[in-house]
Amino acid sequence: MASPIVGALIDLLQLERIEENLFRGQSRDIGTRYVFGGQVLGQALSAAQRTVDPLRAVHSLHAYFLRAGDIEAPIVYEVDRARDGKSFSVRRIVAIQHGETIFNCAASFQVAEPGVEHQASMPEVPPPEDIPPREPLSAAELANLPIKLQRWLDRKGPFEFRHVTPRNELNPVKRPPFQQIWFRLIDRAPDDPTLHRALLAYASDFHLIGTATLPHGISYLQHNVQMASLDHALWFHRPFRIDEWLLYSCDSPSAQGARGLTRGMIFSRDGRLVASTAQEGMIRLLPDTKPADSA
Repeated sequence: MASPIVGALIDLLQLERIEENLFRGQSRDIGTRYVFGGQVLGQALSAAQRTVDPLRAVHSLHAYFLRAGDIEAPIVYEVDRARDGKSFSVRRIVAIQHGETIFNCAASFQVAEPGVEHQASMPEVPPPEDIPPREPLSAAELANLPIKLQRWLDRKGPFEFRHVTPRNELNPVKRPPFQQIWFRLIDRAPDDPTLHRALLAYASDFHLIGTATLPHGISYLQHNVQMASLDHALWFHRPFRIDEWLLYSCDSPSAQGARGLTRGMIFSRDGRLVASTAQEGMIRLLPDTKPADSA
């Protein structure tokens, strides 16, 4: 592993144990206004995994984002060992910052066992090599955005994303509520399945809720659009490597009441369904501005 960017992300998920079921994680400013939701997901899963028999792998995680996280402060994760049965273990995780709960979730773990199998088919899309990397915004375009957004958009992150159908976030057009994105970690990660799952939890928060904005021609870059994750569910189905290409196929069945619902399926390159996601997010349009053709 040669990339310092990847190394920094892996370090971010390696929590400090401060008591038997208590862990501390650092926060990282990646250009978002508050702590990136994927960071809290990944760290919470890392904390839970540290309290479970290594022979039991996480198969589901259900989380709620309760308060915005402060990027200038560490986060404490308290793990409740809710149950250890013959085949399943359940953990409840609470993330605390400045004495307040900012996030909670439940994660379930299972001993590997055989069973019936079926899966949805992977969409037919071009391979990642046939999709050029997204062109960076020009200096003039960046200059018109807040400093935080400039850093977010101009940074080289630990993941590479290739959109099957790109769109211009500065001038979004309306289109159906689905999208497919190839993604992978930009460098090789250690051969630790628990780390790969935590990294996938981190990455699964990218692009998901944005799918609900596609039919409305709006974007998180617009000053009159407010967006935030409310919850996040993640199911792990089959083994994978986060440093090999994965396809994130997302759709949004509904938006209403200033909330949008999105779903995702994550496939390995050979078509195996390795994980599924669901998320509801807040999507608010400020009252002084509406989409172009709104009544």
